[in-house]
Amino acid sequence: MSARRAPQNGAARCTVSSTTVRSDSGPVSAMPPVSNRTHKLLLFDRMGASTTPWLPVGFMRRTAYAGVESGHMTLTERIGVDTGQGLSIAEAVEWAAGNDVHYVDVCLDSTPIDPDGYDDDEVTSIRETCTNHDISLGLHTLSAVNVAETSAHVDDAVDAYLRAYVDIGDLVGADRVIVHGGYHFTDDYEARVAASKARLTRAIEYAADAEPDLLLENHNVEPDASEMHYVPVTLDEVTGYFDDLEADGLGWAFNPPHARQFPEDIDGYFEALGPDLCAEVRLNDNHGDVEEHLAPGEGDLDFDAMFQLIEGSGYDGHYMLAFGTLEDMLEGREYLLDRYSGMAGV
Repeated sequence: MSARRAPQNGAARCTVSSTTVRSDSGPVSAMPPVSNRTHKLLLFDRMGASTTPWLPVGFMRRTAYAGVESGHMTLTERIGVDTGQGLSIAEAVEWAAGNDVHYVDVCLDSTPIDPDGYDDDEVTSIRETCTNHDISLGLHTLSAVNVAETSAHVDDAVDAYLRAYVDIGDLVGADRVIVHGGYHFTDDYEARVAASKARLTRAIEYAADAEPDLLLENHNVEPDASEMHYVPVTLDEVTGYFDDLEADGLGWAFNPPHARQFPEDIDGYFEALGPDLCAEVRLNDNHGDVEEHLAPGEGDLDFDAMFQLIEGSGYDGHYMLAFGTLEDMLEGREYLLDRYSGMAGV
Protein backbone atom coordinates (compact mmCIF):
# COMPACT_ATOMS: atom_id res chain seq x y z
CA MET A 1 0.00 0.00 0.00
CA SER A 2 1.45 3.31 -1.01
CA ALA A 3 1.48 6.21 1.40
CA ARG A 4 -1.57 8.42 1.48
CA ARG A 5 -1.27 11.16 -1.09
CA ALA A 6 -1.79 14.77 -0.09
CA PRO A 7 -4.51 16.77 -1.84
CA GLN A 8 -3.32 18.53 -4.97
CA ASN A 9 -2.35 22.18 -4.63
CA GLY A 10 -5.38 24.33 -5.22
CA ALA A 11 -7.70 21.33 -5.49
CA ALA A 12 -11.07 21.85 -3.90
CA ARG A 13 -12.62 19.42 -1.45
CA CYS A 14 -15.85 17.67 -2.33
CA THR A 15 -17.86 20.07 -0.24
CA VAL A 16 -19.51 23.39 -0.68
CA SER A 17 -17.48 26.55 -0.86
CA SER A 18 -18.82 29.97 -0.01
CA THR A 19 -21.88 30.04 -2.18
CA THR A 20 -25.50 30.99 -2.49
CA VAL A 21 -27.78 28.60 -0.65
CA ARG A 22 -30.98 27.47 -2.33
CA SER A 23 -34.40 26.90 -0.85
CA ASP A 24 -37.56 25.61 -2.50
CA SER A 25 -38.43 29.19 -3.39
CA GLY A 26 -35.04 30.14 -4.81
CA PRO A 27 -31.75 31.70 -3.62
CA VAL A 28 -31.57 32.66 0.02
CA SER A 29 -28.19 34.08 0.93
CA ALA A 30 -24.47 33.67 0.60
CA MET A 31 -22.96 31.69 3.47
CA PRO A 32 -19.38 30.88 4.46
CA PRO A 33 -18.20 27.31 3.98
CA VAL A 34 -18.76 24.83 6.78
CA SER A 35 -15.56 23.16 7.93
CA ASN A 36 -15.40 19.46 7.14
CA ARG A 37 -13.32 18.74 10.18
CA THR A 38 -15.42 20.52 12.80
CA HIS A 39 -16.94 17.15 13.58
CA LYS A 40 -13.60 16.09 15.07
CA LEU A 41 -14.65 17.51 18.41
CA LEU A 42 -15.63 15.83 21.64
CA LEU A 43 -19.15 17.16 21.96
CA PHE A 44 -20.81 14.77 24.33
CA ASP A 45 -20.01 12.88 27.47
CA ARG A 46 -22.01 10.21 29.23
CA MET A 47 -23.55 12.73 31.60
CA GLY A 48 -23.60 15.63 29.16
CA ALA A 49 -26.30 17.61 27.45
CA SER A 50 -27.20 15.23 24.66
CA THR A 51 -30.85 14.20 24.80
CA THR A 52 -30.22 11.08 22.76
CA PRO A 53 -31.06 7.98 24.86
CA TRP A 54 -27.81 6.30 23.84
CA LEU A 55 -24.82 7.90 22.15
CA PRO A 56 -21.13 7.05 22.09
CA VAL A 57 -18.72 9.83 22.92
CA GLY A 58 -17.27 12.04 20.26
CA PHE A 59 -19.00 11.75 16.89
CA MET A 60 -20.52 14.84 15.31
CA ARG A 61 -22.08 14.51 11.90
CA ARG A 62 -20.43 16.89 9.49
CA THR A 63 -22.55 19.33 7.53
CA ALA A 64 -20.99 19.21 4.12
CA TYR A 65 -23.56 21.47 2.57
CA ALA A 66 -23.55 25.12 3.64
CA GLY A 67 -27.32 25.45 3.97
CA VAL A 68 -27.78 22.66 6.48
CA GLU A 69 -27.11 24.55 9.69
CA SER A 70 -29.45 27.40 8.79
CA GLY A 71 -32.23 25.13 7.62
CA HIS A 72 -32.10 26.30 4.01
CA MET A 73 -31.44 22.89 2.51
CA THR A 74 -34.50 21.40 0.87
CA LEU A 75 -35.54 17.78 1.08
CA THR A 76 -34.85 17.50 -2.65
CA GLU A 77 -31.23 18.48 -2.07
CA ARG A 78 -30.92 16.09 0.87
CA ILE A 79 -31.95 12.95 -1.03
CA GLY A 80 -28.91 11.40 -2.69
CA VAL A 81 -28.24 8.46 -4.96
CA ASP A 82 -26.02 5.41 -4.47
CA THR A 83 -24.59 4.60 -7.90
CA GLY A 84 -23.18 1.26 -6.76
CA GLN A 85 -20.44 -0.16 -8.98
CA GLY A 86 -21.97 1.18 -12.18
CA LEU A 87 -19.98 4.42 -12.38
CA SER A 88 -16.47 5.56 -11.55
CA ILE A 89 -16.08 8.38 -9.06
CA ALA A 90 -15.57 10.90 -11.86
CA GLU A 91 -18.58 9.60 -13.76
CA ALA A 92 -20.74 9.57 -10.62
CA VAL A 93 -20.07 13.18 -9.64
CA GLU A 94 -20.60 14.35 -13.24
CA TRP A 95 -23.89 12.45 -13.33
CA ALA A 96 -24.91 13.94 -9.99
CA ALA A 97 -24.07 17.43 -11.22
CA GLY A 98 -26.28 16.94 -14.26
CA ASN A 99 -29.24 15.64 -12.27
CA ASP A 100 -29.40 18.05 -9.33
CA VAL A 101 -28.16 15.36 -6.94
CA HIS A 102 -26.09 16.73 -4.06
CA TYR A 103 -25.16 13.49 -2.28
CA VAL A 104 -23.72 10.52 -4.13
CA ASP A 105 -22.19 7.25 -2.91
CA VAL A 106 -19.94 5.08 -5.07
CA CYS A 107 -18.69 1.49 -4.68
CA LEU A 108 -15.19 1.02 -6.11
CA ASP A 109 -15.12 -2.76 -6.30
CA SER A 110 -15.32 -2.93 -10.10
CA THR A 111 -12.01 -1.00 -10.18
CA PRO A 112 -8.50 -1.91 -8.94
CA ILE A 113 -9.18 0.21 -5.79
CA ASP A 114 -5.74 1.75 -6.16
CA PRO A 115 -5.06 5.32 -5.00
CA ASP A 116 -2.18 5.52 -7.47
CA GLY A 117 -4.64 4.90 -10.30
CA TYR A 118 -5.99 8.46 -9.99
CA ASP A 119 -3.86 11.07 -11.74
CA ASP A 120 -3.72 14.70 -10.68
CA ASP A 121 -6.05 15.90 -13.43
CA GLU A 122 -8.74 13.38 -12.47
CA VAL A 123 -8.48 14.22 -8.78
CA THR A 124 -8.71 17.95 -9.49
CA SER A 125 -11.69 17.41 -11.79
CA ILE A 126 -13.55 15.35 -9.18
CA ARG A 127 -12.96 17.88 -6.44
CA GLU A 128 -13.89 20.85 -8.60
CA THR A 129 -17.07 19.19 -9.83
CA CYS A 130 -18.12 18.49 -6.25
CA THR A 131 -17.39 22.02 -5.10
CA ASN A 132 -18.92 23.76 -8.11
CA HIS A 133 -22.14 21.75 -7.84
CA ASP A 134 -22.36 21.39 -4.04
CA ILE A 135 -21.91 17.61 -4.11
CA SER A 136 -20.97 15.55 -1.08
CA LEU A 137 -19.19 12.33 -2.09
CA GLY A 138 -19.26 9.03 -0.23
CA LEU A 139 -17.57 5.70 -0.91
CA HIS A 140 -19.46 2.51 -0.02
CA THR A 141 -17.46 -0.65 0.62
CA LEU A 142 -18.82 -3.97 -0.60
CA SER A 143 -20.62 -6.02 2.04
CA ALA A 144 -19.40 -9.24 0.39
CA VAL A 145 -15.90 -8.44 1.67
CA ASN A 146 -15.82 -10.05 5.10
CA VAL A 147 -14.63 -7.51 7.65
CA ALA A 148 -14.89 -10.35 10.19
CA GLU A 149 -12.29 -12.40 8.29
CA THR A 150 -9.97 -14.52 10.46
CA SER A 151 -7.97 -16.61 7.96
CA ALA A 152 -4.29 -15.91 7.44
CA HIS A 153 -3.35 -13.88 4.34
CA VAL A 154 -6.98 -13.06 3.61
CA ASP A 155 -7.30 -11.08 6.84
CA ASP A 156 -4.39 -8.86 5.81
CA ALA A 157 -6.04 -8.30 2.45
CA VAL A 158 -9.23 -7.06 4.11
CA ASP A 159 -7.20 -4.56 6.15
CA ALA A 160 -5.54 -3.36 2.95
CA TYR A 161 -8.94 -3.12 1.27
CA LEU A 162 -10.28 -0.77 3.95
CA ARG A 163 -7.10 1.31 3.94
CA ALA A 164 -7.35 1.70 0.17
CA TYR A 165 -10.90 3.01 0.48
CA VAL A 166 -9.73 5.53 3.08
CA ASP A 167 -6.77 6.56 0.92
CA ILE A 168 -8.92 7.09 -2.16
CA GLY A 169 -11.52 8.94 -0.13
CA ASP A 170 -8.79 11.15 1.29
CA LEU A 171 -7.39 11.78 -2.18
CA VAL A 172 -10.62 12.78 -3.91
CA GLY A 173 -12.16 14.61 -0.93
CA ALA A 174 -14.89 12.15 0.03
CA ASP A 175 -16.84 12.98 3.17
CA ARG A 176 -17.59 9.40 4.21
CA VAL A 177 -16.73 5.74 3.72
CA ILE A 178 -19.58 3.36 4.54
CA VAL A 179 -18.33 0.15 6.16
CA HIS A 180 -19.86 -3.08 7.45
CA GLY A 181 -19.18 -5.49 10.27
CA GLY A 182 -18.81 -8.56 8.07
CA TYR A 183 -20.38 -11.95 8.65
CA HIS A 184 -20.02 -15.13 10.67
CA PHE A 185 -20.92 -18.77 10.13
CA THR A 186 -23.01 -19.39 13.25
CA ASP A 187 -20.66 -21.46 15.42
CA ASP A 188 -17.77 -18.99 15.10
CA TYR A 189 -19.80 -15.94 16.14
CA GLU A 190 -17.61 -14.72 19.01
CA ALA A 191 -14.33 -15.06 17.12
CA ARG A 192 -15.74 -13.34 14.05
CA VAL A 193 -17.24 -10.43 15.99
CA ALA A 194 -13.95 -9.95 17.85
CA ALA A 195 -12.06 -9.92 14.55
CA SER A 196 -14.60 -7.52 13.07
CA LYS A 197 -14.32 -5.01 15.90
CA ALA A 198 -10.53 -5.24 15.93
CA ARG A 199 -10.35 -4.63 12.18
CA LEU A 200 -12.75 -1.70 12.32
CA THR A 201 -10.71 -0.25 15.19
CA ARG A 202 -7.60 -0.40 12.99
CA ALA A 203 -9.50 1.23 10.14
CA ILE A 204 -10.78 4.00 12.43
CA GLU A 205 -7.26 4.67 13.68
CA TYR A 206 -5.92 4.69 10.12
CA ALA A 207 -8.61 7.15 9.02
CA ALA A 208 -8.26 9.46 12.02
CA ASP A 209 -6.43 12.18 10.07
CA ALA A 210 -8.04 11.49 6.70
CA GLU A 211 -10.82 13.45 5.03
CA PRO A 212 -13.67 10.91 5.26
CA ASP A 213 -15.47 9.67 8.33
CA LEU A 214 -16.29 5.98 8.57
CA LEU A 215 -20.01 5.18 8.78
CA LEU A 216 -21.05 1.74 10.05
CA GLU A 217 -24.26 0.40 8.52
CA ASN A 218 -26.74 -1.76 10.43
CA HIS A 219 -27.04 -4.87 8.29
CA ASN A 220 -29.90 -7.10 7.24
CA VAL A 221 -30.76 -10.44 8.80
CA GLU A 222 -30.42 -13.63 6.77
CA PRO A 223 -32.93 -16.51 7.01
CA ASP A 224 -32.54 -18.69 10.10
CA ALA A 225 -31.64 -21.67 7.92
CA SER A 226 -28.67 -19.82 6.46
CA GLU A 227 -25.24 -20.72 7.82
CA MET A 228 -23.95 -17.21 7.11
CA HIS A 229 -25.19 -14.20 9.07
CA TYR A 230 -24.16 -10.53 8.95
CA VAL A 231 -23.13 -8.43 11.95
CA PRO A 232 -24.21 -6.13 13.39
CA VAL A 233 -27.91 -6.65 12.73
CA THR A 234 -29.85 -6.69 16.02
CA LEU A 235 -30.23 -3.50 18.01
CA ASP A 236 -28.09 -4.94 20.80
CA GLU A 237 -25.35 -5.78 18.30
CA VAL A 238 -25.46 -2.35 16.68
CA THR A 239 -25.30 -0.45 19.97
CA GLY A 240 -22.60 -2.85 21.16
CA TYR A 241 -20.45 -2.08 18.13
CA PHE A 242 -20.75 1.66 18.60
CA ASP A 243 -20.12 1.36 22.32
CA ASP A 244 -16.92 -0.63 21.75
CA LEU A 245 -15.72 1.37 18.74
CA GLU A 246 -16.62 4.88 19.91
CA ALA A 247 -14.49 7.39 18.03
CA ASP A 248 -14.69 10.92 16.71
CA GLY A 249 -14.66 9.69 13.12
CA LEU A 250 -17.19 6.84 13.37
CA GLY A 251 -20.84 7.50 12.62
CA TRP A 252 -23.92 5.53 11.69
CA ALA A 253 -25.31 4.78 8.24
CA PHE A 254 -28.90 4.06 9.29
CA ASN A 255 -30.70 1.51 7.13
CA PRO A 256 -34.43 1.62 8.01
CA PRO A 257 -35.39 -1.28 5.70
CA HIS A 258 -32.92 -3.46 7.61
CA ALA A 259 -34.17 -2.25 10.99
CA ARG A 260 -37.76 -3.18 10.23
CA GLN A 261 -36.75 -6.85 10.06
CA PHE A 262 -36.62 -6.81 13.88
CA PRO A 263 -39.25 -6.29 16.61
CA GLU A 264 -37.77 -2.89 17.54
CA ASP A 265 -38.51 -1.74 13.99
CA ILE A 266 -37.40 1.58 12.50
CA ASP A 267 -38.51 3.69 15.43
CA GLY A 268 -36.77 1.46 17.97
CA TYR A 269 -33.41 1.65 16.21
CA PHE A 270 -33.58 5.37 15.56
CA GLU A 271 -34.81 6.29 19.02
CA ALA A 272 -32.06 4.16 20.59
CA LEU A 273 -29.16 5.61 18.60
CA GLY A 274 -30.56 9.02 17.70
CA PRO A 275 -29.95 11.72 15.09
CA ASP A 276 -26.58 12.86 16.44
CA LEU A 277 -24.86 9.61 15.55
CA CYS A 278 -26.71 9.23 12.25
CA ALA A 279 -24.80 10.55 9.22
CA GLU A 280 -26.76 8.88 6.40
CA VAL A 281 -30.23 7.34 6.06
CA ARG A 282 -30.46 4.69 3.35
CA LEU A 283 -33.75 4.45 1.47
CA ASN A 284 -35.48 1.66 -0.39
CA ASP A 285 -38.74 -0.20 0.05
CA ASN A 286 -39.26 -3.78 1.24
CA HIS A 287 -41.80 -5.98 3.00
CA GLY A 288 -39.90 -6.21 6.28
CA ASP A 289 -39.06 -9.90 6.21
CA VAL A 290 -36.23 -10.50 3.72
CA GLU A 291 -33.59 -8.33 2.06
CA GLU A 292 -35.15 -6.46 -0.86
CA HIS A 293 -34.19 -3.26 -2.65
CA LEU A 294 -37.54 -2.15 -4.03
CA ALA A 295 -38.53 1.27 -5.30
CA PRO A 296 -40.72 3.32 -2.92
CA GLY A 297 -44.31 2.14 -3.30
CA GLU A 298 -43.39 -1.40 -4.35
CA GLY A 299 -43.24 -2.64 -0.75
CA ASP A 300 -45.06 -1.65 2.42
CA LEU A 301 -42.57 0.55 4.27
CA ASP A 302 -44.42 3.52 5.78
CA PHE A 303 -42.26 6.37 4.48
CA ASP A 304 -44.61 8.94 5.97
CA ALA A 305 -44.04 7.60 9.49
CA MET A 306 -40.32 7.21 8.82
CA PHE A 307 -39.92 10.83 7.70
CA GLN A 308 -42.04 12.06 10.60
CA LEU A 309 -39.79 10.20 13.03
CA ILE A 310 -36.44 11.19 11.53
CA GLU A 311 -37.24 14.76 10.50
CA GLY A 312 -39.08 15.36 13.75
CA SER A 313 -35.91 14.47 15.68
CA GLY A 314 -34.08 17.44 14.19
CA TYR A 315 -32.02 15.34 11.79
CA ASP A 316 -30.84 17.60 8.98
CA GLY A 317 -28.50 15.20 7.22
CA HIS A 318 -28.93 13.37 3.94
CA TYR A 319 -30.82 10.34 2.67
CA MET A 320 -29.39 7.86 0.16
CA LEU A 321 -31.51 6.01 -2.39
CA ALA A 322 -30.33 2.46 -3.15
CA PHE A 323 -32.45 0.43 -5.57
CA GLY A 324 -32.87 -0.26 -9.26
CA THR A 325 -31.28 1.91 -11.93
CA LEU A 326 -30.18 5.52 -11.74
CA GLU A 327 -33.38 6.48 -13.53
CA ASP A 328 -35.42 4.42 -11.05
CA MET A 329 -33.84 6.33 -8.18
CA LEU A 330 -34.53 9.73 -9.73
CA GLU A 331 -38.15 8.67 -10.18
CA GLY A 332 -38.19 7.35 -6.62
CA ARG A 333 -36.95 10.68 -5.34
CA GLU A 334 -39.83 12.43 -7.09
CA TYR A 335 -42.28 9.85 -5.72
CA LEU A 336 -41.14 10.56 -2.17
CA LEU A 337 -41.18 14.33 -2.69
CA ASP A 338 -44.60 14.36 -4.34
CA ARG A 339 -46.11 12.25 -1.61
CA TYR A 340 -44.33 13.42 1.53
CA SER A 341 -42.51 16.73 1.16
CA GLY A 342 -45.56 18.83 2.09
CA MET A 343 -46.41 16.86 5.23
CA ALA A 344 -45.75 18.13 8.74
CA GLY A 345 -42.30 17.17 9.98
CA VAL A 346 -40.86 16.89 6.45
